[in-house]
Amino acid sequence: MFSITVRDHVMIAHSFRGDVFGPAQRLHGATYVVDAEFHRAELDADNVVVDIGLATDQLSAVLADLNYRNLDEEPAFSGINTTTEYLAKVIADRLADRIHGGALGESARGIAELVVTLKESHVASATYRRTL
Repeated sequence: MFSITVRDHVMIAHSFRGDVFGPAQRLHGATYVVDAEFHRAELDADNVVVDIGLATDQLSAVLADLNYRNLDEEPAFSGINTTTEYLAKVIADRLADRIHGGALGESARGIAELVVTLKESHVASATYRRTL
């Protein structure tokens, strides 16, 4: 299996519901380093997994929809605890939609798996892995 990884970051604010979250029930901010890994069994006709420039641009575009937002105020997240784990899935699903829509080029349709990791700090991260 071949893979490439592109990286960006996103800054959000949010709060959580539920005693399990302790002080994080109050509004707080988070800056995540976001890694998106693209995996495929065989390289495309140009011997690449996916165009790194397009992958970088599309990750940036997905994150732009979240960046500098209070997620508590976003209708798409109404009533949802936007945990690090949950946001990794949201970002992966949005990237998958862009792959299926052709935004990463025709050969990107050969990508078999997408892995998104949000690094919350130097000691904590969450990952979501999905097939395409």
